[in-house]
Formats: sequence, C-alpha cells, structure tokens
Amino acid sequence: MASSSPAPFLLKRACLLLGFSALFVANGALGNEQGSRYIEKTRIPGAREVVVVAEGEFEPRSIGSYSLRVYSGVPDRFPTDRFLAGIIRPRDGALESVQFADLDGDGRADIIVAIRSVGSGGYLSADAFRFEGASLRLLATVSGLGKRANPVDALRKNIKQPN
Repeated sequence: MASSSPAPFLLKRACLLLGFSALFVANGALGNEQGSRYIEKTRIPGAREVVVVAEGEFEPRSIGSYSLRVYSGVPDRFPTDRFLAGIIRPRDGALESVQFADLDGDGRADIIVAIRSVGSGGYLSADAFRFEGASLRLLATVSGLGKRANPVDALRKNIKQPN
C-alpha cells in the first residue's frame, strides 16, 4: 500500500524557502531595511566636486551615524572615482536633506546635513561643513530646532562672519 503523505514535498519546500531567506539576509535584503536607507549624491553648487551623504550601513533609521564624502567629480562619466575627503558623524534621527548655502558670506557654498528626530517632537538638527582643498571641516552644529525651523538660518547665527 503506497502512502500519499505530503510530508516529503513540504519538507523540500521548507528547506528551499529557508535557503532563499538565508540568501536574502546575507545580501542585506531582510532585517535591516537597506531599501529605506537615506543616501544622496549631488554636486556642490558652482564647483566640480560631488558630495555623497548616507546613513550608516546596517543601522536603524532612527539613530546611528552618517557619512559625508567628497569626490572630485571628474570625469563627468565617473564622478565618484576620485575620493578627496570624508567624515563620519553621529546622528540622533533620520537624515532629511542635504543643502548648500554660503553661511559665512565668503562666496562659497557650505554643505548642510539636516537630521529629523523620529520622536513625537520631530525636532530638527543640522551640521554644516566647509570643503576646502582636500579636507572637510565642521563649521557649526545646531540641535533641538522646532519642526518648521530653517536649519540654514540657525546655522548662520552660529558662524562668525569673515572680517
């Protein structure tokens, strides 16, 4: 008498699904929400350099770190081929935007990274950087700004104007 039990078929199917799940986890497709990670690439206005800002790999969106990297932007076809400078900073919230503004009135665009807290207050913080030569320098940082605050205005107040 032959058994028509579905057990061997189900066991094979379960092993196949577990194998695929392990492959997705190993590739970062499950468990760390890599698809929702903030990453942006843009040119510095009036310059050739390209800026890349990204939340830290395998970190939660709500807290961790972010990287700011500057590349030569040359050649146009491969603008991130030549790394020039970079920095890693802590963040308490999710990256919201990358902006550029001349904060100190010297005619050069500074790099501004805005971070939004994920709590009920939705507070805003921001870091401002100057790229000069082959280095990045933190110019100012602000935190605890209201939901609708303008981080550029808040940062501008914290930076000394050139003489």
